[in-house]
Amino acid sequence: MQAQHYIDLVKSTLDALDPKALEALVEAFHTTYEKGGNIYTMGNGGSGASASHAAGDFLKGASYGLDKRFRMICLNDNLPSMMAIANDIGWESIFVEPLKNFLSPNDLVIGISGSGNSKNVVNALEYANAQGATTVAMSGFKGGKISEIATINVHAPVMDMEVTEDVHMVIFNIVKKQMMARLMGDNPSMGDTYDQRIG
Repeated sequence: MQAQHYIDLVKSTLDALDPKALEALVEAFHTTYEKGGNIYTMGNGGSGASASHAAGDFLKGASYGLDKRFRMICLNDNLPSMMAIANDIGWESIFVEPLKNFLSPNDLVIGISGSGNSKNVVNALEYANAQGATTVAMSGFKGGKISEIATINVHAPVMDMEVTEDVHMVIFNIVKKQMMARLMGDNPSMGDTYDQRIG
């Protein structure tokens, strides 16, 4: 695939995103923050890396300088517990089991899966739904199972895994920017203001 074709595919996928779904995602983040709930992310492979990246961005970048901070946890990031669950119970339970320890109805649970059919993500979202939490599906390709069961469906309509991963990170950055603007009153990740915040 030529570079320009890839770039064009990313652009067309971004253009095809549902703005109402993005707005719903932003509102879900804000509502969860206001209620003091936790935000959980999860995914496999590259989607797991995106889940971890997003959690780090909100723990530091979107929270720095605030008295009340985002409570965002990536379920991929505790490797010993994840591998113990995979070994003793099964890979399909690696995300749902820690949710059983922590989840409350005020929480937001975000499942990331390119195909939308990763069984461990599906299981976690089904459990979160049953507990009354708000759930988010972030998928690509045809959306898969998670797009059918989540409260909010944010679908990257493209038959390409790498583009799906790129678009998912753009979505997280959109939400982060929106939250920072709401809570800090400006755009603190640009120019001199950001330099002052990080010293």
